[in-house]
Amino acid sequence: MREFILIVYILALVIIFAYAVNSFLLLIYYRKKMNYEPPKKTNLKLKYVTIQLPVYNEYYVIERLLNAVCAIDYPRDFLEIQILDDSTDETKNLIDNFVAKKKADGFDIKVIRRKNRKGYKAGALKHGLQFAKGDFITIFDADFVPEPDFLKKTLPYFSSPEIGMVQTRWGHLNEDFSILTKLQAVALNNHFVIEQTVRNRKGYFINFNGTGGIWRKSCIIEAGNWHDDTIAEDVDLSYRAQLKGWKFVYLNNYETKAELPAEINALKTQQHRWTKGTAQAARKLLPVIWRAKLPVQTKLQATFHLTAHFVFPLILGLAVLTVPSLLIKTEGVYQMYFHIASFFILSLFLSFLFFLYAQKDAGENWKKKILLFPLFLSGSMGLALNNTKALFEGLFRNDNKFVRTPKFGDKMAKEEIFKNKYLAFDKLDFVTIAEFALAAYSLIAILIAILRKEYSAIPFTLFYLFGFGSIFYLSFKTNFIQKKRKAS
Repeated sequence: MREFILIVYILALVIIFAYAVNSFLLLIYYRKKMNYEPPKKTNLKLKYVTIQLPVYNEYYVIERLLNAVCAIDYPRDFLEIQILDDSTDETKNLIDNFVAKKKADGFDIKVIRRKNRKGYKAGALKHGLQFAKGDFITIFDADFVPEPDFLKKTLPYFSSPEIGMVQTRWGHLNEDFSILTKLQAVALNNHFVIEQTVRNRKGYFINFNGTGGIWRKSCIIEAGNWHDDTIAEDVDLSYRAQLKGWKFVYLNNYETKAELPAEINALKTQQHRWTKGTAQAARKLLPVIWRAKLPVQTKLQATFHLTAHFVFPLILGLAVLTVPSLLIKTEGVYQMYFHIASFFILSLFLSFLFFLYAQKDAGENWKKKILLFPLFLSGSMGLALNNTKALFEGLFRNDNKFVRTPKFGDKMAKEEIFKNKYLAFDKLDFVTIAEFALAAYSLIAILIAILRKEYSAIPFTLFYLFGFGSIFYLSFKTNFIQKKRKAS
C-alpha cells in the first residue's frame, strides 16, 4: 500500500510537471513577439455579414449587448443581426421592444425563436445559420460588448481564401469589481495572451472561444456545421475545421470585452461547463487527431490543449494523499524518494514565469497583478473538486445539458449580486460540503506536519487549506443569503 501511494504521488507530480514544461516552451516561443500585422492590401470586397446573438434568459445584460451590436460601424445594407432567442422570461419582451425600435431605424434585425432548446447553443446557432444571409458569421454571447470597429478590424484577414475564422482576445469589463473577478482575469490572460497566440503563430490548432470571433460561413458548413454532442461546440467545430485544412487567425492585439462571473457559484457553473465540454471534445477528437496526417508536434499540442483540465484530478489526488505521504515520508526508506519528488517544485516556478509574462502583456498594473499569483494558485486548487467532477462527467457520461452562467450586468453593486434572479443556490450541494471536508482535511495535514516536524510540507498544504476553505466560504455565503431571502 505504501508503495502504491508513493507511485501515485510521484506520478501525479510528474504529469503536472509535464504540463508546466509545455507551458514554459510556449512562453519561450511567445517571447519572440509573434504578432499578426493587418494586411496592407486586401482584395476582399465589401461582404454581407450576419451577427448571431445566442440568448437564453439574459434580462440583466441583453440591452447592453444589443446596443453595442447596433453601434458596430458597418454599412447597414451589408449587415444582418439575428437574435437567437431561447428565453422563457421577460427577456423576450426587452428583445421585442428593442427590435421594433431598431427596425424602424432601418436595421436588418430579427428575432429567431425555436419550439424547444434542442442542442442548446449549438442548436440555436445551427438553426439560425439556415436563414443567415451573410457570407461571414459573427457571434457574440450575451455578456460581451463588441467595439464599434470590430468588423473593420477582423474582416481584412479574410483576404486569404484559406482563412476560416478570426478570433479576438477576450478583455474584461468588470475586472476590478472584486478579488474574485481579478483572479479570473489573470487566469484567463494565461490562455488568451500566450497560449492562443503561440499555438496560432506556430501553426498548431487553436479554438474559437465561442464568442468574440467571426467565421467564414462556408468554413462552418464544410466542417460539418455545429454539433450538439458536446457542450464545447466551439472547440469541436474549430478542430473539425482545421482538420479539413482551414486556417485560423488569432488577434492578440485586439480585445473584445466581456463580463466575468461576479459570484462564486456562477464561476463554478462556468468552470464546470468548460471542463466538461472540453473533456467531451477530447474524447471525441483526440482519436481523430492522432489518426490524421499531421506533424507530431501539432498532435502533441492538440493533446495538451484538449487535456489541460486533466490536471485537476491530479491536484485533487495530491490533496487527498497529503496525510498518507506525510506518514510515509518519516520512514527512512521512503524519504529519499520524496526528496526526488520535491524537484517538481520547479513546476510552480515555471507556472509563475508563465503567469508573470501573461500579466505583463495583458495591460496595465501588471506588477500588482503578479502579486495575485498565490491567490490564483490557491483558487485553482480550491476548484479542483468542482472541475474533477465535471471532467469525469465529460469523459464517462453522455449528458449534454448546457447550464448557462448567470450574468449580472453593469448596474449591480456588490451588495446586490445576491438578488440576481438567475442565482438558484439556496441548497448546499455535495461539492460544497466536500470542499469543506477537504479544507478540514488540509488543516489536519498541517497539524500532522507540525507534530512530525515536516515543516516543508506546510506552505504547500496551506494553499489547499486556503483554496478549499475560500471556495466553501463563498459558496456557503451565497447559500445562506439566498436561503434567508427566500424565507423572508
